[in-house]
Amino acid sequence: MKRLTTFILILFVSVGLYAQKKKLSKNKKALIASVEKHKKELIRISDEIWRLAETAFEETNSAEILASYAEKQGFKVERGVAEMPTAFVATYGSGSPVISVLGEFDALPGISQKAQPTKSPLVEGGAGHGCGHNLFGAGSLGAAIAIKELIEAGKIKGTVKFFGTPSEEKFFGKIWMVNAGLWDDVDVNISWHPSANTESDVQSSLALVDFKVEFFGQAAHAAGDPWNGRSASDALELYASGINYYREHVRPSVRMHYHIQDGGQVVNVVPDYSRIWVRVRDSKRSGMLPVYERVKEMAKGAAILANVDYKVSLISGIYEVLVNREGGKIMQQNLELLGPIEYTDEEIAFGKKIQEVTNKPQIGMDADIKPLEKTKENPGGGSTDVGDVSWNVPNINLRVTSAPKDTPWHSWAVVACGGMSIGHKGMIYSSKAMSMTMLDLFENPKLVEKIKAEYKERKGKEVYKAIIPDGPPPIPNRKK
Repeated sequence: MKRLTTFILILFVSVGLYAQKKKLSKNKKALIASVEKHKKELIRISDEIWRLAETAFEETNSAEILASYAEKQGFKVERGVAEMPTAFVATYGSGSPVISVLGEFDALPGISQKAQPTKSPLVEGGAGHGCGHNLFGAGSLGAAIAIKELIEAGKIKGTVKFFGTPSEEKFFGKIWMVNAGLWDDVDVNISWHPSANTESDVQSSLALVDFKVEFFGQAAHAAGDPWNGRSASDALELYASGINYYREHVRPSVRMHYHIQDGGQVVNVVPDYSRIWVRVRDSKRSGMLPVYERVKEMAKGAAILANVDYKVSLISGIYEVLVNREGGKIMQQNLELLGPIEYTDEEIAFGKKIQEVTNKPQIGMDADIKPLEKTKENPGGGSTDVGDVSWNVPNINLRVTSAPKDTPWHSWAVVACGGMSIGHKGMIYSSKAMSMTMLDLFENPKLVEKIKAEYKERKGKEVYKAIIPDGPPPIPNRKK
C-alpha cells in the first residue's frame, strides 16, 4: 500500500510538471533560453555594478556598463537624456506595441559589504547596494534583450525600450525623465524590485516630498557675549521639536523624518547657520501635500522664536504607485508557470547566518510564489519614483526573492546577498518573468487594451504635475 501511495504521488508530481512545461509556448521557451544564454554576462554586469557601488547621479561607470552591453546587443542607445548624464534609453524594433522596462543602478552610502553573511565592509565607509539595484538594472536588461531577440527573429512585432534610470535613492531621477516626455509613446511599462519574497506586486507605495530648511542667525562668542548672537541651531531644534509634536496629530498613514545636516561647527560659537533635510510621506499624494504645507509653515514659527531668518528649498517629490491589477494578473500567471526559485544547501545556510546575525528567525529563504493579493488602501512601506512613471503610463510591478526572509533592507545584509548566488538567482528569475509578461502584451493586443482601460479608470481626472524645483536636475559638480 505504501509503495502504491508513493507511486501515485510521483505520478501526480510528474503530471503536474509536464502540464506546467506544456503551458510554455515556443516563444516563452525561447525567452527562457535567451536569458540562460546571457546569464553569465548578466551576472558579470551585476557584479561589476555591485563592486562599483556608485551613488545618486554619480553612477557614471554603472550606467555605461549597461548602456554599452545594450548597444552590443543591437539596441540604439541615447545617453544623457533629460539633462542627466547617467540616464539613458536603449531601443529596439519599430511600431506598436511599445513596451518598456525600467533599470536602476544606484547604491546607498555607508553600507559597503563583502559577499559574506557576517558584517565586513568591502570598502571602509564606502557605499553598497543595500536595495539590490545592481540586480535591478541587469535583470531588466536581460528581459529587454530576450524580447529584442524575438523581434529580431520575426516572431513578434513592436518596440522594446530599456530605461536606465539614475538616482532612485536620493533625487528620484525618473521624475525628470517623465517630465521630458520619455514615456509618451510607451503603451505599458514593466518594473521589478529585489525583495525577500516573490510576488506579482499589486500594492501601491507612499507619496513623498523632500525639502531642506536653512536657518540664518548671528554668530557670537558662546560665553563672552552670547546676547549678541542669534542661534540658527536654536531654530533648528525648535523646528525639529515642532515636527515631533505634530506626529500625534496626523493620520496613521503619514510618515515624517529628518536628517540634521548642519547644527553648528564648534561648541563655543553661537552658530549663525543650520540646515535640516526633511521628508514627508503619505499613502496618497493628496494626503501628503497638506502635511507638507503645514511642516513648511512650522519653519517660519521656529525662525520667529529664535529671531533668525529661514529658507525652505524643495528637493523633489514623488507620487504613490498607481496599481494595475490587470497587468498584475498576467505577471502572476507567468510566475506560476516558472515556479519557485530553488536554493542549494549552501545558499540556505548563507541566508540563515544572515538571519542569525541580524536577530531574525533562522528560517532561510522564502521562494514560494505568493498568491495575488487584494490591493490595500493604505499599504505602508517605502516610496519609489516608479510612482511617477505609473501616473503617465500603465505599469506592472514584480518582486523577486533576492535576500533571506525578514532581512533588514537598505542594510549590509542585502549588499551581501546581491554580490553572490542568492541575488544572482533572483535577478535571472526576474529577467524570465518580465520577458514572459512582456511577450503576452506583444502577442495579445486585447491585454494591452484591458491594462490601459484600468489605468484610465484609476487615474481618473488627476493631472500629473511633477514635484521638482525649477531648473535642471541637481547633478553634483555640474559644469555651468
